[in-house]
Amino acid sequence: MQLFYAPHITETDTIFTLSKEESHHAVKVLRMTAGSDIYVTNGSGLMIRGVIELASPSSVSVRVEEILPDVQRRPYHIHIAIAPTKMNERMEWFLEKATEVGVDEITPIICHHSERRVYNCERGRRVILSAGKQSLKAAFPTLNEAIPFKDFIKNNTSSARFMAHCMEEGEKVLLTSAMRDADDICVLIGPEGDFSAEELQMALTAGYIPVSLGESRLRAETAALYAVMAAYAVKSI
Repeated sequence: MQLFYAPHITETDTIFTLSKEESHHAVKVLRMTAGSDIYVTNGSGLMIRGVIELASPSSVSVRVEEILPDVQRRPYHIHIAIAPTKMNERMEWFLEKATEVGVDEITPIICHHSERRVYNCERGRRVILSAGKQSLKAAFPTLNEAIPFKDFIKNNTSSARFMAHCMEEGEKVLLTSAMRDADDICVLIGPEGDFSAEELQMALTAGYIPVSLGESRLRAETAALYAVMAAYAVKSI
């Protein structure tokens, strides 16, 4: 099954047209023709099965046959706020794998120890789009624009807020235990140099709970993926 992306489609559409890029892929790469079955998502939870009515490399017209249930819909919302890694490919690895596993929202946060202070979200969204189509997702995660740590802490309204850090200060609970009864989850993942003491205090004051991801010290992107997979494992039981 090959999944195509058409962000403009709605449940009331009976016929629609794919973008030039998606049309070219369907006709020139996959050799699809009029009468071929095709599966399309808007990336926001809607997936349809349709039939190609007009197959042109620049404009494929699709007739809607069936709205498919979103069998991958999760009974929780998970938001990962992560400091972009110094090596961009490591951040893109996280975006790809987190999309495949299932994450709802990602926000790059610029911290005191961040080595990368500018992040190209458009490039990141292309990674998410590719991973979402490959893993047959009806809903793709939202990648927000990068934001300073203090502004994120001030504006985030998630009901269950956790902070994974490597400092010795204070007690930590295991993330898998902390998120067991939570449905609206946010996890903060710091940069390679960890959060600063000031950032830790700021998060604690805002109600974030310090959490442990286990005995091993993880890279930032590994820690972020661990949080996504932990939520999936705990909430799927």
